Amino acid sequence: MSTISNILGYILNYIYIFVNNYGLAIILFTILIKIILLPVSIKQQRTMKKTSKMQIELKEIQDKYKNNPERLNQEMINLYKRENMSPFSGCLSSIIQIVLIISIFYIVRSPLTYMKKVDTQTIENYKSQLNISKTTYPEVQIIKEMGSKDNNVYLNMNFLGLDLSSVPSADYKDYKVFIIPILYVISSIISMKITLNMQKTNNMNNNKEETSDELEALQNMNKTMGYMMPIVAVSVSLIAPLGLALYWLINNLLMILERIILNTMFKEKEE
Repeated sequence: MSTISNILGYILNYIYIFVNNYGLAIILFTILIKIILLPVSIKQQRTMKKTSKMQIELKEIQDKYKNNPERLNQEMINLYKRENMSPFSGCLSSIIQIVLIISIFYIVRSPLTYMKKVDTQTIENYKSQLNISKTTYPEVQIIKEMGSKDNNVYLNMNFLGLDLSSVPSADYKDYKVFIIPILYVISSIISMKITLNMQKTNNMNNNKEETSDELEALQNMNKTMGYMMPIVAVSVSLIAPLGLALYWLINNLLMILERIILNTMFKEKEE
């Protein structure tokens, strides 16, 4: 994970050198990563559409061989082979997202190490000088206190009047630190509703034989997951520097736009 953070840190720092603003660099970095991963997103969207269409056949197999587990497994394997799909084909995007989340957290927590590539000894000297060895985010503290004096540890973290080095749980008296997390929550709710509506439409179109109880159970499960993920993410964003919440916010907005465009494209193609 540290290796991936180093690579992503090089990219983020290169963008920062070009724009000279940490917040703007994070936005452009997020857009770049989204463009690079666009083929994966397209494949995931296709897989979701295809899986939705396979639900009727899967249900027929499950009903037909419910008393014969071995035959049931074999018939499901045969179905996936015929459709040229893997039961785990939707996992790749999730794994990539998890890796990115952890890697970005590393960068935001230690920007001097992963972005600026400041040597360890210099960082340790500043920690000792400022007596911040036990601080949760010592490198962020070094930037705050020494950035104006030493260009090697300087990052312009002022973004639209917000200090992206601020941690909401520590700087809670400043109401502005909650702007980005609140916007992230709103974008997450919008993203969840769009996803649920798309899934509901697919189920109604492709699974007409499926009972309303089954549809309701599936929707409730998706809704629960949709609420849980933002809660977990917001909990982390409240105890991390605002740079992380900004990345999640922009990523969410791009994901909403991406889903709408891809869903429209696939729908037109089907028609």
